[in-house]
Amino acid sequence: MTKAETRSARRRSGIAAVVVLAILAVFAVRLFDIQVVNADSLRADAEKHGNFTASAVLPGIRGSIIDSEGTVLAASSVAYDAALDPALVDEVDRIDDAGNKYVESWGRLAERIGAIIDMSGAEVEKVASDALEANPDSRYAVLKKGLSTEQYRALVDLDAPMLALSSEKTRTYPNGAVGGNLVGFLDASETPQEGYEQLGNACLESTDGRLSYQRSGDGGVKIPGTTKEDPAPHDGGTLQLTIDSDLSWYLLQMLKEEVETQKAQAGSIMVVDVKTGEIKSAVDYPTLDPNDPAASDPEDRGAPVLRRLFEPGSTFKAVTIATLLDAGAVTPLTAVEASSNETFPNGAQVGDSFAHPTYRYTVAGALIDSSNVALSKLGELVPDQTRYEYLKKFGVGEGSAIGYSYEPEGVIHPADTWDNQTHYATSFGQGIAVTMQQVVGAYQAIANGGVKKPLHLVEGCTSADGQVTAPTLPADEQIISEETSEQMLDLLENVAVQGTNADAIEIPGYRIGIKTGTAQVANGQGGYKSGVYFTSMIGVAPIEDPQYIVMVSLDQPRRVTSSAANAPAFQKAMTHVLQYYRVPPSTEPFEPLPKFAE
Repeated sequence: MTKAETRSARRRSGIAAVVVLAILAVFAVRLFDIQVVNADSLRADAEKHGNFTASAVLPGIRGSIIDSEGTVLAASSVAYDAALDPALVDEVDRIDDAGNKYVESWGRLAERIGAIIDMSGAEVEKVASDALEANPDSRYAVLKKGLSTEQYRALVDLDAPMLALSSEKTRTYPNGAVGGNLVGFLDASETPQEGYEQLGNACLESTDGRLSYQRSGDGGVKIPGTTKEDPAPHDGGTLQLTIDSDLSWYLLQMLKEEVETQKAQAGSIMVVDVKTGEIKSAVDYPTLDPNDPAASDPEDRGAPVLRRLFEPGSTFKAVTIATLLDAGAVTPLTAVEASSNETFPNGAQVGDSFAHPTYRYTVAGALIDSSNVALSKLGELVPDQTRYEYLKKFGVGEGSAIGYSYEPEGVIHPADTWDNQTHYATSFGQGIAVTMQQVVGAYQAIANGGVKKPLHLVEGCTSADGQVTAPTLPADEQIISEETSEQMLDLLENVAVQGTNADAIEIPGYRIGIKTGTAQVANGQGGYKSGVYFTSMIGVAPIEDPQYIVMVSLDQPRRVTSSAANAPAFQKAMTHVLQYYRVPPSTEPFEPLPKFAE
């Protein structure tokens, strides 16, 4: 080769090298653009338009509702089912971790499936072969039901095209009707419909996750190492209520018997811890079993114990007297004369529930005999505005800290709008409307040294990661003096010992205080029903160191139409509460107050 030829060959080689380097540079830039600059958008486009990614749902589990002792009142679980598509039973293309392709036989895959679901490979194969034998066109054959989340995930990881996996969420209420009125229920679409299923949904609600993995370009082979959870499932938290399900079970059974015995339309019982304001039980009969909401009348699917609005009647005579004592207008022995029926100077007429001559009552006696006339005269010893302000402080018209759905606020009109009859009626519990929790809340303050603690049903929410959130409650409030509280407890005990229900409500070994209430029932036409009443009885024990408030209400009892109808249920309820919580018997003697002034 001549020198000229050699130079020409070198020139051609140089040009070729430059061209090759230029091409490589273009490829490198393009590769960098694909793998780095535009990787996310290209991946998203591939996932959208191709079989690049496969996925499966990972259900989150709704949180549980539990009672004060940790007993489960509502719980969710997820059950997974596995089935086969017999038409897809065949060998499967695979890629190993090194990126090499291979083929997995159906027999080997059947063994791996069986190892996860506790079946042999032969049994798995038989499910498919039996289905095809019965129907050559079969596309579905049940493999196994009720698999765990771990089994479900393991089956998803197999990437077996013949597997069909499904999940089903279930919500169960182990205690049934016990606490069911408060717990509530879900509808078929898992939407909360009532109670703390609805009120506590922010705590209980879960969100589903997704398990995804990448496939080869033809969509047929799973790429190793590409499985991820995005997003991860989020389980709901645990909502803890203050109620005790064991106590509630007893009270519900007993209430059912008493409602039926007294031929009442319905009944409710509430138990509250005096020192904490915790509601230990709030039962209704008839009530709801959340496992079968359709079996209950729609009006019984909530919690009437928290929603029913009524005139408190004589139970609020204690609030009137507490007001008078706290204002310094009377003492327990202040005298007041009252006959069984009187017309007042403004034309209002007030009558007692029984006929009697003019008695010279003490304040204690007026409460023991529950004299409307005496309370009307005593109520005039302070201005209407003062009584109105105390009624508000005791909770009338203020709702409650419970905040239960559709809970009424109560009804009380401004004092300057009271007419001649209301001026007196508010002294003996008429002309206002309250809920059971407002009555119980008033007595809780009376029994707790005058300190009103907010009644509540929720202890807190514990999230899935263990973080505890307590409910936000109003601050405690001193609404009457400690001296007034002590005087009121003495008066309530005298009602229990000297009143007409004394024998029926006696609890051997314990000093208790009570008050009854009998309210007229609206007829829906602007008047009242004749001969039937909404009756109640509320009490506190033990008097020397109050621990629990118990209130029983009966809606229109017909066997005994007065508040005496509540005595058996109250006596049983309070007795059980004191024994259940092991409250020590009373040791200090009862000192009676005179009913009549000298």
